Amino acid sequence: MELRGVHHISLNVADAAATERFYVDVLGLKPLDRPDFGFPGAWLACQDGRQVHLIQVDDWVAPKGQHFAFAVEDIEGVRGELAAKGIKVSDTSVVPGAGRQCFFKDPAGNLVELNQPAGAGVA
Repeated sequence: MELRGVHHISLNVADAAATERFYVDVLGLKPLDRPDFGFPGAWLACQDGRQVHLIQVDDWVAPKGQHFAFAVEDIEGVRGELAAKGIKVSDTSVVPGAGRQCFFKDPAGNLVELNQPAGAGVA
């Protein structure tokens, strides 16, 4: 078996339209065509082609601790851009041997990590 990496992640959200605007307007993901599944949602693409799929679920509440991570080359630069847009971002911490990380939440309450891997300017 050869797994080539993650193609997409799927996130439950309470308001697909509002969450899509955040991922597009704040994080810079690109909207993709999405089939009509009979419920609201959105497909979005990162610069590398990997995708985030949003699924609207009524009365949904984000679970605590569950998260996914975007890889970045300059965590402090991205952190600063988010803060300038009014996004509350945690302090950056170093995970020995793994790199640097910080966290923020999307409008649906999903926890999102920024991860600057070790070797990308990180000891």
